[in-house]
Amino acid sequence: MAIIVQTLSEQIFTLVRDQIISGKIPINESIRQDALAAELGVSKIPLREALARLEQDGLLLNLKNRGYFVRPLNSDEVEEIYALRLKIEPDAVAQASLVATDADRRVAKDALLALDAAAHSDKGEVGKLNRAFHMALVRPLNRQVTIQIIERLHIISERYVGKHLEPAGRDDRAHKEHTEMYEVWAAGKAQQASAMMHDHIASTLYDLRAQFADQG
Repeated sequence: MAIIVQTLSEQIFTLVRDQIISGKIPINESIRQDALAAELGVSKIPLREALARLEQDGLLLNLKNRGYFVRPLNSDEVEEIYALRLKIEPDAVAQASLVATDADRRVAKDALLALDAAAHSDKGEVGKLNRAFHMALVRPLNRQVTIQIIERLHIISERYVGKHLEPAGRDDRAHKEHTEMYEVWAAGKAQQASAMMHDHIASTLYDLRAQFADQG
């Protein structure tokens, strides 16, 4: 088993990123660095480093004389993120299905079960576990650049996953689609897995477009 060692700044980056994605840090309020540093039990120097990285990743805005703010959800970002996912992810999933081992399939199955459990008991974890499931379908490909790009897109889109699941019934639909995708992926049916992933991403984009349109 590989041991992953994170610097303090990397740990803070992950913690703050998770707070942003979960909505714990409000969109319309300046991040109070003194209070956040005290909450995390760290100094402001590594916190500033983490906030700068989160700005580079598109999750924060740094406004002159006002500080850092969580970047608002917006329809333009949705279009960009999901267009990129549609170009990359279905093909990666298809190729990964052809080389996945029994161990890879167990990892993906466990990720699916964890996601399903969270959907019924801990909504705050759904975004993170949704990402874990999708990445489990890609990682057997073992192409690190492709995997990193797809994971970055999932991290940025995680807040939109929560928004997409707001209307009643979306959880059940997502579970059905994920289960069917896993079954064809685990069976090595690459073309079918690609088509299903494409439809899954495209339908989410369609729904999000409608949600933003309804907001005016």
